[in-house]
Amino acid sequence: MNKTNIPEFRLIGISLGRKTYNANGQSGIDCGQLWQTFEQEKIFHQINDKIADDCYAVYYDYDGDHTQPFAYFIGCKVSADAIVPEGLEALQIPEQEYVHYVAKGKMPDCVANVWREIWQTDYPRNYQYDFEIYSAKSFDWTNAEVDVFIGA
Repeated sequence: MNKTNIPEFRLIGISLGRKTYNANGQSGIDCGQLWQTFEQEKIFHQINDKIADDCYAVYYDYDGDHTQPFAYFIGCKVSADAIVPEGLEALQIPEQEYVHYVAKGKMPDCVANVWREIWQTDYPRNYQYDFEIYSAKSFDWTNAEVDVFIGA
């Protein structure tokens, strides 16, 4: 496990608008629906001042550990002074230390498998902000690579 410090950054995108939870596969349903909205409404193309073309999926505002409700956000990294388009939201990710995992393989199974691995570790997490980065390496759904960062 690689530990790395990531400076504060800002995202613009959309949030679930309520909390979800991992029991009974509920977060998979809710987060999947938010991805569909992100794609169907072409949110990526509505975001100005993107620093890169990567998409971030953020897990935050945890009520406890991974068995408790949490908030979910999908967006793109933007400049600090980027204007938030109408209908979108901004999310500020504070500087913190992360443990870096890499999900490799068929989507979305490879990401789900990394999360199952994370949940089974006894590594002390802070349950502040965790995120996945979907980059050009993620486009081939039969052989994707997704970076997963867990707040340490």
